[in-house]
Amino acid sequence: MWPVTRPKFGKWNWVFLSSVRSYIQLVVTPMGCTKKEEMVRENSVSPSAPEFSIIIAVYNDWDLLSQSLESLRKQNNAPTFEVIVVDDGSTDPAPEFIRVSNHGYPLSLIQQTHAGIPASRNRGVRASHGTVLLFVDADSRLQANCLASLNSAIAQSPQQDCFQLRLTGNCSSLVGRAEELRLIHFQDHMLQPDGRIRYLNTAGFAIRRRRADIETGVFDPLALRGEDTLLLARLMEAGELPLFVPDAMVEHSIPLSLLGALRKDLRSAYLERQMYETIAASGLKIYVTHRERLRLLSSMWRTARRDSIGRSAWFALVLRQTFKRVLSFGYHCLSRVSAKRSPDADRGAL
Repeated sequence: MWPVTRPKFGKWNWVFLSSVRSYIQLVVTPMGCTKKEEMVRENSVSPSAPEFSIIIAVYNDWDLLSQSLESLRKQNNAPTFEVIVVDDGSTDPAPEFIRVSNHGYPLSLIQQTHAGIPASRNRGVRASHGTVLLFVDADSRLQANCLASLNSAIAQSPQQDCFQLRLTGNCSSLVGRAEELRLIHFQDHMLQPDGRIRYLNTAGFAIRRRRADIETGVFDPLALRGEDTLLLARLMEAGELPLFVPDAMVEHSIPLSLLGALRKDLRSAYLERQMYETIAASGLKIYVTHRERLRLLSSMWRTARRDSIGRSAWFALVLRQTFKRVLSFGYHCLSRVSAKRSPDADRGAL
């Protein structure tokens, strides 16, 4: 379980590979290296460490990653930062652009056998140096003032440890417009009066190093999907919520057709069932009620009149949401049936 107590600051423990790691070098660390070769960092950081460590877990999303890295190169008035890309055992080899050293910022590539996105992000955390850990996806594109706005919000909120960036959709496709419609209303609905938000999405989420357990990791590696929602539940148990940073904007691109998105939803609903069960057992209120959902859909219908979104996006959104709800209910029923059959099988074996 992800710990909720703040870790103690320990002595500096810098373990390097074969030579001193320069911020302008590209470091490739294969899975299976010895303990001495692992890039492990404690919560204390060097005075020369970057302010941000941007961690991106990748599984075959190289084309999308190139656009994400390009958006980082175009940041205005950004704090110092490093980028750590963790290749989660991609079947496609890392392209040449990831290995060149002219990105304009220090970039490290860590390669490991396929272990899942949460484990990959945790691996990136252990390799990080920054005082703030920023998680984005390979399909995230940061707007030009994103890092500057986030840095300003962090400086103005010294008591706040977690920060949720504002996510937007890419309106160049039907699925992207549906995502934009969903994000507009859902983020506003989950925003609390004190500026915090009952929402966490790792397409754009930051946490101070002092709040993270560097060795164990920030995310539950057993949660194959929904690890960000599970982290939100852990934070809520500790009486915390991320601070919403509306000016730090991240475009979350979904390069899928509607059919492709539904296929992804099918797999996601199956993998997220454990996360749903864990959160339900905790008794925490994370998801919206049926009444809230209906109000959201009603307001989304009005917003869908905009030419930039369109009513077709509303229908696509409703289709995906209904499909996921039906799948979740079906997997839940199957899980309960399996749980009832297991004791009977055990008794039969005795």
